[in-house]
Amino acid sequence: MANRTPHTHETTQQLKEDLHHLSQTIEELVNATADDSRNNIKELRARAEQRLQDTRARLEARGERAYHDARDSVTQQADACDRYVHDNPWTSIGIGAAVGVVVGMLIGRR
Repeated sequence: MANRTPHTHETTQQLKEDLHHLSQTIEELVNATADDSRNNIKELRARAEQRLQDTRARLEARGERAYHDARDSVTQQADACDRYVHDNPWTSIGIGAAVGVVVGMLIGRR
């Protein structure tokens, strides 16, 4: 799709930051396993789980928003096409006939 929503760059940047924070927390958790301090490991594990849940929630919300944006865009394009056909019926018939001729020629070459 050529049209991108204005928040695409911000979304990408936020996702990068979320993944960076998640990887940092997991790295801390891995490094903490060398310690014998069980309390430290539990705390880091809880932070890692919370960040993972937060990141998943953001990704799901962004995916849902992207779906709705795409659906709205397709609906707007279909409406514009419908208006054009109703406003220019003979031009639309001509375009349809030309496309039919081209497709027929391509199929006939096989």
